[in-house]
Amino acid sequence: MPTITFSLSDLNRLVSRRLSTDELAGLLEYGKGEFEGYDKDTDQASVSFDDTNLPYLWSVEGIARLIRHVLGLSKGIEKPGLEKADYSLVVDPSVRNIRPFIAAFVARGKRVDDYLIKQIIQLQEKLCENYGRRRRKIAIGVYSFKNISFPVHYRATDPDEVSFIPLDFSDPLTQRQILNKHPKGREYAFILEGLRKYPILMDDKGAVLSFPPIINSAITGKIEEGEEDLFFEVTGIDLEAVNLACNIFAYALSERGFTLSPVEIRYHDHGALTPDLGCSTIKISEGHIQRILGLSLREAEVKELLERAGYDFVEWTATIPPYRADIMHPCDVIEDLGIVYGYNRISNKPLSSYGRGELNPKTIFIDKLRELVIGLGYQELMSPVLSNKGLLYEKMLTSDQGTVEIEEFMSETYSVVRSWIMPLLLDALSKNKHVSYPQLVFEQGITAVNERGRIRERERLCCLNASGEVNFTVARQTAEYILRSVGIRYAVEACDDPSFTPGRCCRLVAGRPLAIIGELKPDVLEKFGLEMPVAGFEMDVDQLHNRLKEKKQS
Repeated sequence: MPTITFSLSDLNRLVSRRLSTDELAGLLEYGKGEFEGYDKDTDQASVSFDDTNLPYLWSVEGIARLIRHVLGLSKGIEKPGLEKADYSLVVDPSVRNIRPFIAAFVARGKRVDDYLIKQIIQLQEKLCENYGRRRRKIAIGVYSFKNISFPVHYRATDPDEVSFIPLDFSDPLTQRQILNKHPKGREYAFILEGLRKYPILMDDKGAVLSFPPIINSAITGKIEEGEEDLFFEVTGIDLEAVNLACNIFAYALSERGFTLSPVEIRYHDHGALTPDLGCSTIKISEGHIQRILGLSLREAEVKELLERAGYDFVEWTATIPPYRADIMHPCDVIEDLGIVYGYNRISNKPLSSYGRGELNPKTIFIDKLRELVIGLGYQELMSPVLSNKGLLYEKMLTSDQGTVEIEEFMSETYSVVRSWIMPLLLDALSKNKHVSYPQLVFEQGITAVNERGRIRERERLCCLNASGEVNFTVARQTAEYILRSVGIRYAVEACDDPSFTPGRCCRLVAGRPLAIIGELKPDVLEKFGLEMPVAGFEMDVDQLHNRLKEKKQS
């Protein structure tokens, strides 16, 4: 839950209206924010956000933009003016499998003071830690523009090839030494674990700007009071997230009066201009609004409401601002329309039908399974239902089992529905190698497969044990204990599976396959960057439940 602090006087200047704390608290509800308090002596206000889908609000500039729209002081999408692209950044192919994406821009013409530096750093840290998943997904660098010779170069180097003086140090260190000696290096070393080369950002004269996503150079990467021209860059593993963070920062600096100059990003096979302030559109209809909100609104009324929500709207088509990536469906637009209209203004309807609810028997069975696994010391995880083929099959060294694909996916990372759970748990283990072992994790959830054009959803349970002591026997004992505890008889069949070590894999069957158990192949573990042995199993919960029902009926 991000919490940000800022000067209330500064917010009032950005809004062009004097707001009381009560007015601010009420207006924050339009952005799903909560007013935490105000210190009159320091003029410092605190705001928290439960909804992490609106990262542009994690800055006083973003909050001011929201309030101006709600109050009708601004209408529709405000676009920062961009100067001619006079700067470029060259991306070397060596970063392709390490940290492949980057966006950048130059902000000029506004003298920064101590307060503004703190606001820039606050937004940087909130985006990196929350939206950026502790810098793994995206990380942001801010630099003094005057010391940089363009074009800037982004490439990967051997850990001992390049040395520079990192922030808060006085002596040069290699990248390997930074990960071992610098506080930020030790804190974020897990992001680069298992890599043979590390990303580096240098200017055209060979001066190091930063070692993303770890630390900036003490020479170019430190902003001081009085600076007027800044260079911003965002690196990451998700292009959409990189561009969104770049856009959020570009808008924030434009609010402050900076002039923005885009940077041409030159990849080896294509180019891009950032920040990319292009907008997408979504069509809605009067009938759709009526079905969801129960409101009959004319087009002019919808236009007025959506402009107060920050959209442009023409002929039933909503244009989405470039600092938002949470709008994926007409329902999202209509939700924002309802927020601005005021849900408290929508009258209640009496219930037209009555019923008595109770838990589905399968839900009761699933809860019993979860309790059994938790009792064995496993920690429950919740992974996204959407995934990608690279994670589900390529890393697991297995073939496509019939994937349900998303037709118009927003990100390659979430382009298919998961067909099994084990790859996602391995991915979670790979991101927690800095945590002590043993690590026992499990997940129960929905999966889907495409069987000759017919989509079948299945509830599955997966348990993984990562430790120096784990083996096939331990995993089998755990799986068999669960089946015995719920009263299911089974047989054991040897099997070969490309994800598991030969001779260390089996299936539990009872007329149909119930579970697969095994030790993960070293090649699979290497794909995930795991050095600790991992064994586990995955069960078909629907088959288990059906087997119990058959047993009761016989």
